[in-house]
Amino acid sequence: MQAFQSSSSDFSDIITKIKPDLLIYDGFQPWAAKFASSQGIPSVHFCNSGSTPMSFFHHLHTHKSFDTYPFPEIYLHGYEIMDLMKQGESLKMGDGDEDFLNGIMKLSHNIVLDKTCRVIENKYIDYFSELCHKKVVPIGPLITRNNQKENESEILKWLSTKNKCSTLYISFGSEKYLSKEQIEEIAKGLELSNVNFIWVVRFPIGSDTSIEDALPNGFLERVKDRGIIEEKWAPQAEILAHENVGGFMSHCGWSSVMESIYFGVPIVAVPLKFDQPVNSRLLVEIGVGVEVKRDESGKFSGENVGEAIGKVIVEERGEGFRSKVRELSEKVKMEEENGFDEVAEQLSSICMKK
Repeated sequence: MQAFQSSSSDFSDIITKIKPDLLIYDGFQPWAAKFASSQGIPSVHFCNSGSTPMSFFHHLHTHKSFDTYPFPEIYLHGYEIMDLMKQGESLKMGDGDEDFLNGIMKLSHNIVLDKTCRVIENKYIDYFSELCHKKVVPIGPLITRNNQKENESEILKWLSTKNKCSTLYISFGSEKYLSKEQIEEIAKGLELSNVNFIWVVRFPIGSDTSIEDALPNGFLERVKDRGIIEEKWAPQAEILAHENVGGFMSHCGWSSVMESIYFGVPIVAVPLKFDQPVNSRLLVEIGVGVEVKRDESGKFSGENVGEAIGKVIVEERGEGFRSKVRELSEKVKMEEENGFDEVAEQLSSICMKK
């Protein structure tokens, strides 16, 4: 965020030079839209976090309480509210009221673009639109596939040797790191469930922790025939698209949620912070995910993890989750094909008026 703030003068020079017809910005640079407006250039906010968390937190911003949010399926536990209060200051973008939500409400020209689909978030899209007094235009999941297979062949080759829907993919994104305790409990859950798995384990930059140090003693030897642990990067889209993947254990970042639904893979939800708990509750509501149970302090056990994995992959009910998410996947792809026309029409209209 500091880097974005410090780039504002360079941005001003660039936009003055190229004089674009339209600026599309996200919530981390509301100052960009403010400067564009001063130059007579209309701006449109691009929201990449989904309408459920945006409406949920916008409701808090507007009504100063979660209690009156109209959809009781979406809520926060006590420990999540405490975490949110600690994280709140990180949404401040500058002096005064120039924050994340005000950047959307005041600066976006008539519409807000949202990386979502109505078949997933219909009522939440409408409520978000009502709160921010803008037309919220869904633009689909924006899924990108990697066409270069050289670096991923070993993982996909291994995955191809497993049975259909038998393998769990585990990744917590590129910016979230599990504690040693959480890594150990997930490892215990994997042993209890006895499933095949591909697990991307990352450590913060500068950490001297090794995989061997983080995992329980003897774990790697015990699971060597049914698991792959990758320390750096894995081709997530290609893995999720593979027929032998039956579930995705995720922190529920919005891009991961959209990818999982797009490729028809149910989610074992382990939300960590920010919008992730809200996304997790949405997945449970629409029937395409199971959230790992936690205690009152937010801790989960290996037994909790194994139970959730079992519901998605091992038990017979897992087929129900897969059937539901595959049906939703087809609807998302159909909506995606038709949705770009509206996006183009809305943006063209803004440019024509200008």
